Amino acid sequence: MLAVVKIAGQQFKVKAGDSLYVPHIEGKAGDSVEFSDVLITHSGDNVVSGSDVKAVVKAEIISDLIKGDKVIAFKMKRRKGFRKKHGHRTQYTHIKVTAIA
Repeated sequence: MLAVVKIAGQQFKVKAGDSLYVPHIEGKAGDSVEFSDVLITHSGDNVVSGSDVKAVVKAEIISDLIKGDKVIAFKMKRRKGFRKKHGHRTQYTHIKVTAIA
């Protein structure tokens, strides 16, 4: 069974046993979480979408906080002495999908 689920504003195509890096969600390693915002389910020849979807995606948190690559935003105006450097590392959570029910 395949499902498209919305997690923290982003859509992910998942099936049971998949391992994903999703935007940071609350919880500790070993906790189980449920995502009820399922957009589409596909099982064999049966495709269900829209408000007819009654599925829930169950997952387990593997690692609660993973930092992504460093992204640097550098602004500069020539001949003005203006330089501004900002950077950030996006935080992710590593989850493993256990079931689609």
